[in-house]
Amino acid sequence: MVAFGERIRELREEKGLSQEELGKILKVAKSTISQYELGKRNPDPETLDNLANILDCSVDYLLGRTDERRPAEKVIEEAISDDAELLEFFQDLKQRDDLQLLFKQVKPLSQNTIKRIIKYIKMVEDEESQE
Repeated sequence: MVAFGERIRELREEKGLSQEELGKILKVAKSTISQYELGKRNPDPETLDNLANILDCSVDYLLGRTDERRPAEKVIEEAISDDAELLEFFQDLKQRDDLQLLFKQVKPLSQNTIKRIIKYIKMVEDEESQE
């Protein structure tokens, strides 16, 4: 399992950020970033969330709970971002517990395939609401 600090360092370096630059973005000292990376200090929940957003990954990825960097929700939203109607439909869909497993399974698919799946789900939902 990859340690929290290693993930921060790896992602920071991928983004071409120094510890000082990341610290400025997070509004913390360079030494704080260093302590995170060395495993000597952990960020508060708000900083952890900001760190995940800046490094374009999920909090679960940073914490080592998953090896998937981006949450399925973001992958899906990106795939349908050019279709306002589908995006609005997805905002409602993602609240449904019965579809959470589906959303976790779409990550390896292409954006075009993801978009087709969401369109199909919308079509089925629309048909069921008319019955």
